[in-house]
Amino acid sequence: MFDRIRFVLVAPSHPGNIGSAARAIKTMGFGRLTIVEPRYADYRTQPEAIALSTGAADVLAASESHSTLPEALIGVATAYAMTGYDRQFGPPLIDIRSAALQAVQAISERAEGDIAFVFGTERDGLRNDDVERCQFCCAIPASAEFSSLNLAQAVQVAAYECQIALRGMPNVRASQARFGEAEPPAGVDALEGLYVHLEQAMVAIGYLDPNEPKRLMARLRRLFNRARPTQTELDVLRGISAAIVQSRRERAGRKKPG
Repeated sequence: MFDRIRFVLVAPSHPGNIGSAARAIKTMGFGRLTIVEPRYADYRTQPEAIALSTGAADVLAASESHSTLPEALIGVATAYAMTGYDRQFGPPLIDIRSAALQAVQAISERAEGDIAFVFGTERDGLRNDDVERCQFCCAIPASAEFSSLNLAQAVQVAAYECQIALRGMPNVRASQARFGEAEPPAGVDALEGLYVHLEQAMVAIGYLDPNEPKRLMARLRRLFNRARPTQTELDVLRGISAAIVQSRRERAGRKKPG
């Protein structure tokens, strides 16, 4: 169960924070650390990272590195964007304790698909487009007078809450009624595929201007993150989108010049 939770750091600036994050998750029983767009490609061998990973050099050495967040989220069923505030077009905001309980419930109910907690840069946090790739925003309740947490500290809190939830798993109860063998929500990479098809279909029918997209795709992401569609439902929507694109191509091909 512990191996199905990933901790993802997006564009960390300081190797020491990566090493500290490795130590933070190992003390809570986790070992999957993923780095996206690291400032230093050789962060695993940076002296500061090694020094601050005390006792967790194995986690640091085994960490995955990706150039984009979508690549890092392949195989993830639910991603939580760690951010201290609600975004206008972002996914719904919940607190870290609720997120941990929800994550453990999801793991216990489905045989496949990981959970990811996604953290942004030390200075600015997550970009809006990265937040929108996640299904929930997740906040760590802190003092209104001083709410700033170091990156590794935030990772530690999230890992702690996940550990507590996992150890108390027999006491986790479904948050909503289940009818029969309900199909679980589709994973993050499947949702990304849907968004590509939807955008192509909307451009084909003239509903979306690719030169002035405004916030249409962001609104759709928020809608589907709230709805949590299943893979079967995504297949239906992607089939409709593909049919729209194909129909437009055929109609354009039948038009005679002049």
